[in-house]
Amino acid sequence: MTDALPTVHLKNAWRSNHPWIFQKLVEKPTPRPKPGSIVDIVGVDGAWIGRGFYNGHSRIALRILETDPDVAVDAAWFAAKIAKAVQLRREVLDLDATTNAWRVVHSEGDGLSGLVVDRYDDLLVVEFFSAGMYRHREWIQAALREQFPGCRFHSFADEHVQKQESFDYGGSQPASPAIIVENGIRFRADPAGAHKTGFFADQRDNREWLSHRCAGKRVLDLCCNTGGFGVYAAARGASEVVGIDIDEAVLEIAKGNAKLNNVRPRFVQADIFPWLRDAANAGERFDVVILDPAKMTRDRDQVINALKKYLDMNKLALGVVKPGGLLATFSCTGLVSEEQFLDMLRRAAFYAGRTVQVLKVSGAGADHPFLAHVQESRYLKAVFCRVLD
Repeated sequence: MTDALPTVHLKNAWRSNHPWIFQKLVEKPTPRPKPGSIVDIVGVDGAWIGRGFYNGHSRIALRILETDPDVAVDAAWFAAKIAKAVQLRREVLDLDATTNAWRVVHSEGDGLSGLVVDRYDDLLVVEFFSAGMYRHREWIQAALREQFPGCRFHSFADEHVQKQESFDYGGSQPASPAIIVENGIRFRADPAGAHKTGFFADQRDNREWLSHRCAGKRVLDLCCNTGGFGVYAAARGASEVVGIDIDEAVLEIAKGNAKLNNVRPRFVQADIFPWLRDAANAGERFDVVILDPAKMTRDRDQVINALKKYLDMNKLALGVVKPGGLLATFSCTGLVSEEQFLDMLRRAAFYAGRTVQVLKVSGAGADHPFLAHVQESRYLKAVFCRVLD
């Protein structure tokens, strides 16, 4: 290390390998580095612990990036980390053989806490979850250009993240959409439109698996967003596909995605709760029902309420599945565990008076890795069921 970094000391012993250290364990340095500064981290015993981002305004005061004292966290470090992440996707997972849309960087899962990057053909969508990643965005973009020559960028940070991490970013200029191909099916990814990253690449494997069980079937896609599951089902030969979403803007994108694939799902703008009640009362039944709602909460205090919402919507969804039909139900709420989600499904089946046989439990695709000791990067729960009666 040529230039001395600010040093941040801990108040108590640190015996974890988790990359996050919370504010209550950290001595306030004087002078206090700006949010997102790179610092050296020293334990209460004076031993060097690691090197990473400091943010005195955030609940996560320190994000450890490097634990080798001889390795600098600089532009070359970012280039090497991002190259390693791309190597996983291209050489180990061979994703380019299947799609031109995949997650390039999955935050802690790739050792880059606070950064998510998605690729949609030539368009890279960069999302900042920490002040440190935002502060060093030029290094990040330079590293990404090395891996994707000629790429375009769209970058942003959610308002709640900016408030928590104490930085202001209005986002980049809106990027024009990209057309991506996934398992032979085409979609329009529009990060400047209805969905912040342009497309949910995390569900790729789940869409593919379920779609091969839809030929000749009547399919209901609840909370269909831009039509991912519904378009897949139609392209794989479903006899009828109905997509429901309350957001008119995403339904327009969904209709465009259907046209790209020469299929004709029927998309309906509606709140799924009254729609499902009316459908059940009218005797509507479907061979395959998909329920993929948006994230319910980011607040630990609201997890119980989130589970109640999941319970209500899954109970209603079970009411329109034909006996012997399939239910695919999902949760992208990271604070809800797989165990809690499965227990919710058990209760929903009980209240709906249906017997549910779980066929498969999965999550996001392999381009969304998580470290065994950092479960926070795991968020998507996918449960595929057969409704027996």
